[in-house]
Order: sequence, then C-alpha cells, then structure tokens
Amino acid sequence: MSIGSTSEIQLVIITGMSGAGKTVAIQSFEDLGFFCVDNLPPTLLPKFLELMKESGGKMNKVALVMDLRGREFFESLFEALDDLSEKSWISPQILFLDAKDTTLVTRYKETRRSHPLAPTGSPLEGIKNEREILDELKGRAQYIYDTSDLKPRELREKILKQFSSQSRPTFSVNVMSFGFKYGLPIDADLVFDVRFLPNPHYIDTMRPKTGLDEDVSSYVLKWTETQKFIEKVTDLLSFMLPQYKREGKSQLVIAIGCTGGQHRSVTLAEYFAHYFEKEYETHVSHRDIERRKERSK
Repeated sequence: MSIGSTSEIQLVIITGMSGAGKTVAIQSFEDLGFFCVDNLPPTLLPKFLELMKESGGKMNKVALVMDLRGREFFESLFEALDDLSEKSWISPQILFLDAKDTTLVTRYKETRRSHPLAPTGSPLEGIKNEREILDELKGRAQYIYDTSDLKPRELREKILKQFSSQSRPTFSVNVMSFGFKYGLPIDADLVFDVRFLPNPHYIDTMRPKTGLDEDVSSYVLKWTETQKFIEKVTDLLSFMLPQYKREGKSQLVIAIGCTGGQHRSVTLAEYFAHYFEKEYETHVSHRDIERRKERSK
C-alpha cells in the first residue's frame, strides 16, 4: 500500500529509537522526491503545516524527522497530532523505527557514540529511558519497522516499496558528455574515455558542428572501433545497471569524455541514453557543448 490515497498532501513523520535508522530513512524519502526536514521541533509543526497548505502544491510531499533531540517538545507534538486528526486536507502518517536493545547497543559501540539520554552512562541505560518516553508515540504509529536484522540497503528498499508513488521511478540513469580539457565531472559514477576514436574536429566541415548534427554522429558511429566500443560498453552497462538498482542506488551518472566535449562524447552520450531509455528513466546532458559558442563571442 502506498500513502497518498486518502489525501492529496502527504506528510510522513519519521521517529523512533536512536540508532534505528532515521538517517537512512530521511535519505530514502529525499530520493522519493519528498521535501525533508531533520529534527523539526514539534512546536513548529502547526506553522510548518500552514506553509505546506499555502505552498500551492509545491510542498505536497513532506517527511519530517522528530526524535529525542527535541524530547522536551513531545507534548506539543501530541497536541499537534490531535489537531491534525480534525483536518480534512491532510492525513499524516507516522513511521516508527525500532530495533532490539542488543542491536542498538552494538550499533552505538561500533560508532563510538554516546546515547543522547545517557551521555556519560551505558548505552543500555539510555535505550531503556528512550523506550519509556517513546512508548505513547509508538502506539500512534501507522508503520513500525524493526531494523534489527535489516541492512541499510534493505531498510531503504522497504521504505521505497511502502511510500513510493506508482508513477515515480526510483532509479534513473543520467548520461553526460564532457571534454577532458575542461576537467572531469565531479558527480560522475562511471567515466568512459573515447579520445581513441577518430576525431571529426580535424574535418573542416564538421569542426564547427557537434555530435547532435547527423553528419557528425554518422561519422563517429561508422568506425569499427566505435561499434566495438558500443558493443562492449552496452554489455557492461546491461550487467551493472540492475546491480546498482538492486543495491538501492537512486541514480547513476555515466560520463563519456572526449577532448573538447563537442563531437565524439556527445554522439555516444546520445546513443547510450536512447539505448537504455526503454528500461530506465534516462536523461542526457552535454556539459561542454556550449564552450565553442562562448569562445567565439
């Protein structure tokens, strides 16, 4: 079941035990396109809801993390939740993350962090105090996830399955062309260097054009080396993309570079983007294609 069936505006309040996975949870909601706020004081919730209502649809998917960093405001949270139950324009959902005491103690030891309720004592002491404070909030939750045996990837997959809209893909492929002379893209996950291919730059009629022009793309694609490269990279990506998706990655940036980012890289970025668009949400961009225009000014 996905939320959003009872209300146009989706509000998810993420809370639960410290160390149970709230950081992974909020990152997962960000990947789903939610507007996310970490550690919102409950006293500000009514005002925040007003902003949501007045945003004209710009904030119609919101996830808020509320935890023991704001424990002195929990009474205000209960009052706000009671008030929300009387509003017809929104139906809030509470996601409570929990884990076994032994698991939480192990996680605190691994991270060498102290529990917020026992900064100088044992983690177990803080965990017991936290359970007592959060007991009523847990009782109000629509979703309770026990993360004791869940890896971060598995928790993310569980959240995506529960809260994703059917119309929104959770994995996208971004293919980018670039020129090595202008530096590597800092956001690339995979980089392919195509400077070994025949270069249209040395043909006078093609030099001012780009890989978006048909004669340039035909020139780049006609070579045996190009076809062999396409065959090998297509085979590699066809294997890798499902693995990235299965591991919970929300997007993959594939960068294809030539010398100036005008001809060869543009042609091949367009090729691979179109090749994989039937299976994935695919986007193509050309980082340096406007450089020629800038230099001619």
